[in-house]
Amino acid sequence: MTSGERSATRRRRERMVELLGAGDISVHDLAAEFDVSLSTVRRDLATLAALGRITRTYGGAVDHRAVERSWHDKEHEQRGEKDAIARAAAGLVRSGDVVLLDAGTTVARLAHELRDRADLTVVTNGLSTLVELADAEVEVVVLGGRLRRPNESLLGTRTEQALRRLTPDIAFLGVDGLDPRRGINCPDPEQAALKETMAECARASWVLADHSKLGGGGGFPYWAAMPAGTGLISGGGERELASFTDAGWAVHPAAEAPEDVVEGAPLHTS
Repeated sequence: MTSGERSATRRRRERMVELLGAGDISVHDLAAEFDVSLSTVRRDLATLAALGRITRTYGGAVDHRAVERSWHDKEHEQRGEKDAIARAAAGLVRSGDVVLLDAGTTVARLAHELRDRADLTVVTNGLSTLVELADAEVEVVVLGGRLRRPNESLLGTRTEQALRRLTPDIAFLGVDGLDPRRGINCPDPEQAALKETMAECARASWVLADHSKLGGGGGFPYWAAMPAGTGLISGGGERELASFTDAGWAVHPAAEAPEDVVEGAPLHTS
């Protein structure tokens, strides 16, 4: 990289800090603003986050109630609804499937439902899922990477590289917050990028979200956009789920039996 290129990168990143400090802006908006690729924006954001620049700039802009909590803090919340979501999701998994499981407490409940399925291969980056499947019948493949706390997930360049070599039959993603238009709200740019990769690499992808996660973000600055045709399994009410249906999501309330959609699991159209 020449000195001119380094100078241009520094100027772009400084301007990003200014834009982020002024208010909410998406990765796609930043890419358009600077006429660069999404991967370039994500690298810039990761660098700024590592330097502490985004955290400081976002201090007055982000809802201070949006504090990321650990898996242990969240695992007993909405437990009945999460179990219903997990049972509905398990009904979508067919014999012989390669199943990609994200990190998260609801996804861990799905892992519990799948633990006796010796006819499956589960690929995961979530420590909570590994705990559920440590002594199970199902075959488990662990994605390598760097341990991210407090959500106990593996992510980073190694994780993304491993994912891009896979085509899972079905993927299940966890969320901190979910918006029908913007996608999954994330506290970290690498986490957002990984969730996008998970959804893109699978033949079918489903987001698992209890009703408290619907209708907006979790107050975090980053978003993972979901491909067209992504599905949502949730215990949310009719009005809450209607906004997702209107936005083109394949919505299946957790209380409903999934038999009629097993063969019609949403496939990506892009």
